[in-house]
Amino acid sequence: MRSEVTVIVSPEQEYRIDLEGVAPLSNEEARRWLDSEFVRLDCEPLRPSGKVLLADKVLVVAASAGNASLADAEWSKQFARAAKAALEREAVRIDIPAMAVTF
Repeated sequence: MRSEVTVIVSPEQEYRIDLEGVAPLSNEEARRWLDSEFVRLDCEPLRPSGKVLLADKVLVVAASAGNASLADAEWSKQFARAAKAALEREAVRIDIPAMAVTF
């Protein structure tokens, strides 16, 4: 299985970030990075309870970052490393229009 993160922004736009041979983050480093980006991007929890599941955080950060950040090779690589490590999966698919994260 390939090590990659795919972010679908629209039916016509997707970003595929290849992580083969890229140094992994620890789960703790990944969670800290995602927490930092969640705050920096002024993200809102998806659930009315305010509880933020890890998959929700990955989805909301990707959606809030938008095309500008996703098109930035450095930011998207760091995001992909964090998503992979935090979710503990080799391949992650983030579908923003469907509001879904699958493996």
